[in-house]
Amino acid sequence: MAKTTKAINYSHAKGSTPIDFKGTVLMPFAKGEARVEGKKGVISVSAKFEKLSPATTYGPQFLTYVLWAVTPEGRASNLGELEMDGTKAKVDGAAAFQAFAMIVTAEPYFAVAQPSDVVVLENEVRPDTVGSVEEVDAKFDLLERGGYSTITTGNESARLDPRVPLSLYEARNAVEIAKAAGAEKYANDSIQKAQQLLESAEDAQKHKAARRDVDMTAREAVQTAQDARTITLKRLEQERQEAERRAAEAREALAKQKAEDAEKAKLEAQLAEEKAAREKAEAEAAREAALAQEQEAQKAAQIAAQQKAAAEAGAAQTAQQAAQAAQLAAQQKAAADAEAERARQAAEQAESEKAELRKQLLQQLSTILQTRDSARGLIVNMSDVLFDTGSYTLKPGAREKLAKISGILLAYPSLKIQVEGHTDSVGGDDYNQRLSEQRAQSVREYLVDQMVSADSVTAFGFGKSKPVATNDTPEGRQQNRRVELVVSGEAIGQNMGSEATGRAAQAR
Repeated sequence: MAKTTKAINYSHAKGSTPIDFKGTVLMPFAKGEARVEGKKGVISVSAKFEKLSPATTYGPQFLTYVLWAVTPEGRASNLGELEMDGTKAKVDGAAAFQAFAMIVTAEPYFAVAQPSDVVVLENEVRPDTVGSVEEVDAKFDLLERGGYSTITTGNESARLDPRVPLSLYEARNAVEIAKAAGAEKYANDSIQKAQQLLESAEDAQKHKAARRDVDMTAREAVQTAQDARTITLKRLEQERQEAERRAAEAREALAKQKAEDAEKAKLEAQLAEEKAAREKAEAEAAREAALAQEQEAQKAAQIAAQQKAAAEAGAAQTAQQAAQAAQLAAQQKAAADAEAERARQAAEQAESEKAELRKQLLQQLSTILQTRDSARGLIVNMSDVLFDTGSYTLKPGAREKLAKISGILLAYPSLKIQVEGHTDSVGGDDYNQRLSEQRAQSVREYLVDQMVSADSVTAFGFGKSKPVATNDTPEGRQQNRRVELVVSGEAIGQNMGSEATGRAAQAR
């Protein structure tokens, strides 16, 4: 299901700013407040809540609460698990974007990647909240409560043993949810490791090990099970996209075959029409011959009359046959024209499907990094902040985004990806050229490591030669320091022209 809420843009806030939380219809008496502050490129959040009911109130599968940040585009990010103290709780987290809404949901374990539909609190703007308020037009997806219906642990609220760390209950949920998603088929190594960690935590609890040791092992089991579930969902999505691609190719092949058959039928109709014309000409010649015979027959009265009658009868029969042949040819030509029109419409449909696939791919990539459509293909922009300053080493956030992009590209093996590095004008030409090449090559190597075909990925460095903004301002220079992924290929109706010139360095 989907839901809308209000988001706050904190990019212009000075220092920290407060914001309130109010309970939804699921927990109307709950409330809370948070301090939001920008720190070193991220927005930190420190929140406190009170009058909270146990998460198990909403079903035995729910054990804890999680705070989420939701962007205006509908992307949700897990900010952390609420630390419960009776009916009170607190949590500290950080968001990697400037504008977002915040919600609290009941979850089966702390490491979930998508919020459930059990939304118990939402942020509420205070009079002294600093930031611009905007309605989230793009709905964010919530996992329906039935999505966890496969859990059979029977963790009813009355049965939660306070002597057992909550994380152990969460680990049981996480392992069972991952298995229900199909992890034993698609991520067997990860789910087996999570099962082993869970068994270790269970054994430690059984032998009364230190609570801290049980909690640490159980939380590792939760994270490993979530990794297995993430891998499973990713591979299921890849299978779905591959099936769609094969279906599109089959439709395109069928349309091509129909067009060829229509062309063949049209040619056969033309040949039939030409044959009818020849037969008509022959009939006309026969009629003229009959007239000549009639003139000859006048010299021999009765014999000539009989010959004339016979000639006229034969000419009439031939003319009738020729007319019937012409009529049949016309009918065949009309049928061929109709089939050709159907083939043309089928070809147009195939092109439309390519355009739809291109639009779908643009939307998928845009949820991860800024992506635009161009004559060269789909251009994915990686900003300079995804690398260490003056370095070509990818930051963890960059690797995470590239891993997601790789998962999308793997579903379209026929696509071509050209990685292009760019710098601003600060520094020497040789330094900028080398840095742009190194950054482009670093991105290419990471994509190949993520199983993207090495033959489909090329890397080039352009130094400062292709700015997209002025280098006279800090903002313009930041825009010029970038790495762009140009995605093209016949599957989305676009063949990319190479722009690698001069000192561009190609990596294969």
